Amino acid sequence: MTNQEKRCGFAALIGAPNAGKSTLVNALIGSKISIVTHKVQTTRFRVRGIMLKQNSQIVLVDTPGVFAPKRRLDRAMVRAAWQGAEEADQIVHIVDAAAWHRHEDPKLARAQDKKAAIDTNSIIDELHSLGRKAILVLNKIDLIEKETLLAQVAHFNAIGIYDEIIMVSASKGLGVEDLGNLLAQRMPVGAWHYPEDQIADLPMRLLAAEITREKLMLRVHEELPYAATVTTESWELRKDKSITVRQIIYVERESQRKIILGKNGKVIKAIGQSARRELMGMLGEKIHLFLHVKVANWAQDRERYTEFGLEFE
Repeated sequence: MTNQEKRCGFAALIGAPNAGKSTLVNALIGSKISIVTHKVQTTRFRVRGIMLKQNSQIVLVDTPGVFAPKRRLDRAMVRAAWQGAEEADQIVHIVDAAAWHRHEDPKLARAQDKKAAIDTNSIIDELHSLGRKAILVLNKIDLIEKETLLAQVAHFNAIGIYDEIIMVSASKGLGVEDLGNLLAQRMPVGAWHYPEDQIADLPMRLLAAEITREKLMLRVHEELPYAATVTTESWELRKDKSITVRQIIYVERESQRKIILGKNGKVIKAIGQSARRELMGMLGEKIHLFLHVKVANWAQDRERYTEFGLEFE
């Protein structure tokens, strides 16, 4: 295959929080590079996953969810999302079709569904102002009836900013192949940016921290929704090829530190075991994972923003 025949470009995935962006990235690539939880606003920085399809290398930019920002961290995340969209060759707007359906029915609508609809309409307005066309992906189609789905297609098609509408269930793998093929066809001609066997440009230390944060959120999501971050302090390769990883979990208050530790350290031990198992599965090597919890005003720390690839106001 010659360079002239090759294609390479960037596709930015945008959408309201919890629309399924990270799940879709993982499904397209066939490997886990973005953490996935049932909590919204999980992705804090742009993760680039790399997909090979036909003769194309598609660099998938998984952006933070677009929502109404309140805190400094929120504003930085939303800016990062739109920067990822503006720089991309293709914009993929992901809408939670099930949430959209519920928000239209007063008997079914939940507060988060209404908020998702507001965020979706805000994205549509921004795309209009940018003058950019996008691919619309209606996600979670397995949760709604066919007639409802067709009505949604007609609604979004009439808006005039989508040049293609694809229906998928990222969690079930439905329609994912069709989306991958479409993106491959739309990439510009050019040499590949990454080696053929590379699936992400995220440093392993950062990915390891994100895996631990995922396990943390899954374990204490009710008591500690967004008040924690994780940093990999050291990554040491031993002579026996095993790896020693030391991480710090930063929280904002002492009460949060006690929640993560749990009685007799049971909670943090469970978090560490789960994260270690996943890291071992990814790397194929024995992992020694050590977790420590510290109290710090991390959300106002410029260094944390730099680590996430976000701008600090």
